[in-house]
Amino acid sequence: MMSLKRSNLCFSIPEGNECIKAIAKSCGECIQVGVKCGWCMDPGFLKQGEATSTRCDELESLRKRGCSSTKVENPQGSQRPLKNKAVTNRNKGAENLRAEDITQVQPQKITLSLRSGEPQSFNLKFKRAEDYPIDLYYLMDLSYSMKDDLENAKNLGTQLMLEMSKITSDFRIGFGSFVEKKLLNPCTGDQNCTSPFSYKNLLTLTRNGQEFNTLVGQQQIDGNLDSPEGGFDAIMQVAVCGEHIGWRNVTRLLVFSTDAGFHFAGDGKLGGIVLPNDGKCHLENNMYTVSHYYDHPSIAHLVQKLSDNNIQTIFAVTEEFQPVYMELKNLIPKSAVGILSANSSNVINLIIDAYNSLSSEVILENSKLPEGVTIMYQSSRCKNGVTGEGEMGRKCSDISIGDEVSFTISITAKQCPKMGKPETIKIKPLGFNEEVEITLNFICECDCHKDGIENSDICHNGNGTYECGACRCNEGRIGRQCECSTNEVTSEDLDKRCRKDSGTDICSNNGDCVCGTCECKKRENPEERYSGMFCECDNFNCDRSNNKLCGGHGHCECRVCICDANWIGSACDCSLDTTTCLASNKQICNGQGTCECGTCRCTNPKFQGPSCEICPTCPGVCAEHKECVQCRAFGTGEKKDTCERDCSYFNLIKVKNRDKLPQPGQAFPLMHCKERDANDCWFYYTYAVNKKSEKEVHVMETLDCPTGSDIIPIVGWRGGGHRADRPGFASHLEAAHDHPRQERVLQV
Repeated sequence: MMSLKRSNLCFSIPEGNECIKAIAKSCGECIQVGVKCGWCMDPGFLKQGEATSTRCDELESLRKRGCSSTKVENPQGSQRPLKNKAVTNRNKGAENLRAEDITQVQPQKITLSLRSGEPQSFNLKFKRAEDYPIDLYYLMDLSYSMKDDLENAKNLGTQLMLEMSKITSDFRIGFGSFVEKKLLNPCTGDQNCTSPFSYKNLLTLTRNGQEFNTLVGQQQIDGNLDSPEGGFDAIMQVAVCGEHIGWRNVTRLLVFSTDAGFHFAGDGKLGGIVLPNDGKCHLENNMYTVSHYYDHPSIAHLVQKLSDNNIQTIFAVTEEFQPVYMELKNLIPKSAVGILSANSSNVINLIIDAYNSLSSEVILENSKLPEGVTIMYQSSRCKNGVTGEGEMGRKCSDISIGDEVSFTISITAKQCPKMGKPETIKIKPLGFNEEVEITLNFICECDCHKDGIENSDICHNGNGTYECGACRCNEGRIGRQCECSTNEVTSEDLDKRCRKDSGTDICSNNGDCVCGTCECKKRENPEERYSGMFCECDNFNCDRSNNKLCGGHGHCECRVCICDANWIGSACDCSLDTTTCLASNKQICNGQGTCECGTCRCTNPKFQGPSCEICPTCPGVCAEHKECVQCRAFGTGEKKDTCERDCSYFNLIKVKNRDKLPQPGQAFPLMHCKERDANDCWFYYTYAVNKKSEKEVHVMETLDCPTGSDIIPIVGWRGGGHRADRPGFASHLEAAHDHPRQERVLQV
C-alpha cells in the first residue's frame, strides 16, 4: 500500500488559532477562514520544515515571525452607494410630484464587498413623506348576515374620500366582495339573494367616490351554508392581481370587512377540494374562476403575498370575532383590527384610526439571504431620541408625517458561495413600496492571485501555479514545490528521507513526512513552532527564569537561548548592567563588593544589603537606633510622640532576659547594645540585618534600673567624704563624666 504522508503520532490542530487550524493551501483559502487571518507571500518566509499552510496565520503572529506588512495579503471589505437620492422634503399643497418621484428610503442601491467573518455596516434612513398617495381597496363580506352593513356602505365612497383628503390629496378607492366557494343556493322562501361566490372585483381603484357609492348600491347580499367565510381566497386575489385591482406603487390599504370567521388551508376538503392554493391571479371578467379547483390559502401563504405586494391590511370585524382576528393580526405584519358596530356605521373612523396606527410604525424586513450570509439590525434611532437594539433595532413607532428615523444594519458572510458569484438582497419597510437593493460581492481570492503563473518552473518543472509566494500544485502533485507525484514513491523511501539517522523517529515525532520532506506540526500557540530539516528544533523548550522563556531577555532558537544585548546566561537571566548595583555614593556596591548579574555580592563581611551599604557592627550603630528602640519597646524617650512615624523601619522582637538575645555565630553579623535612659535604667538589645535585608531588633523586655544600695554610697561620699577616700568611685565617676548617658559593648 502506497503512502505519501507518514507520522508516528496522531495529531490534531487544537482550537484557538483558527488560521492555523484551517491548514490553508492557498491565499484564497486562508482569507476565507476569518478576518484575523493573513497570508505571507514573501517567497523566503518559510523556514526549513514549515509547511506551505504556515503562511496563513494571525496578522500579529506573521509580523512577529518576520513577514513585512507589505508582504501580507489581508484584503478588506468595502461598500459603495450606487443610488443615494435624499429623502423627500415635501409639504401638503406644494408642487405636485408623481408617486415615483417621492423618496422615503435612503439609500436606494448599495454594493457591499464581503470578506468572510468581516461585517459591513451601513445606515438606512426613512422619512414619512407629507401628502403621500394612498390606494384603499374595500373588500366586503356579502353573506346574508351583512345586510345592514351593506346599506351603510352605500355612502362610504364619498364620505371616505372627504375624510382621507385631510391626509392626502391623492386618494383612490376600490371595492370587491366575497362570500364562499360556489356550492348550492342556501336562500329560501322570499329572501332576495344570489348563489354564493368566492370573490368579485367590482370596482377598480378610482378617484371617483360617487362611482363607489353607486356600484355598492347595486349589490345584493348572498347566501352561505356555514358560518366561516371564504375571505382568504379574496385576499389572495386582491394581493396578486395588481393589474386588475389597479394598485400603484404607493401606500396600499386593504380593508377586510366581515362578521364571521374564515376558512384556511385544509378546509377545502369539506367540498372535495385538495389541491393547494397556487398563489396566482385567476380573475376572468373580474370573477375568481377557480375557487372550486384550489383550496383556501394558508395563513403563511397570505403573509408572504401581502408582504411581497406591500399591502397593509385592516380587519374591520364585529366584536364577537375580534379575538379571532387579533390572533390573525399577530401573524400578519403591518395589519390592524378594528371593531365594527352592528351595522358598520363606524367604519370610516375605524379605517382612519387603523391607518394612523399602521403608518406610524416602521418595521424593516429583508428578502431571503444567500447561504452563509447573515444580517443584523444593530440599532434604531427613532423619534424623540428613542433608540432600540436587537429585535427592536429594526422597528420605530409613533412616527408622525415628516418624521425622519434611521437604522444601522450589519451584513456578514460566513463563507464564500459555491460559485462565488454576486448575490442581491433587498431590505424594505413593511407595507411600503420602497426598498434598498443590496448587491453582495464576495472576496474569495487574494489580489496576488491574478498575478499567478500557471505551470511555473518554480513548481518543479511546471507541476503547479506559482501564486502569492507559493506553489499551488496541480492534481496528483504534492510537496512544497509540487516535486512529488502520488504514484512515484514508496513509503520506505519516504521514511528514510525523514529520519535524521536510523536510530531516530520520523520527523523527530514532531512532524509528518510528506513527499519525503518533514512538515512540522503546528502548536496551539502561534508563537511556538517546530523547525529544522527533521523537526528536531523548537522555539519553546529553552531554559526559563522567573517563569519566562529565556528570562524575557532573549529568544529561543533550536532549544538554545539567544540573549539580548547586555544579558548572558543559559536563561538570559544575568544582566551586565551595573546601574542596579550603584550605592548612594555612586560607587559600585559601595566599594565593598562586586556586581554580578545586576546584584551586589559583598566581599567585605562587615557590609551587607542590596548595595553593600549596611554595616550592623560598625561604630555608632547602637546610638543611631537607641531612641527608636526605647520608644517602641518601652514607650519612653525623645521619640515617644513620633514613634510610629519615625521608627517603623525595623522588626521588634522582645525576649525575657539577656540570655535569650541572639548570640554570636549566626549567619549574619549583629551588634549587642547596652543603653541608659533618663532614669539611669539600662536596656539591652541586638541590632542586625537578616538574609532578607530586613532590619531586626531583639530587646530584653524589662529595664535594668539601679536599686537604693547602689545610690546611697555615692550620695554619702558627695556629702562629706574626700575624693581620695573613694578611689573606686572616683574612677567610676570619671568614666560617667566622660560618658554620662550610655555604655557601649564592642562587637562580639
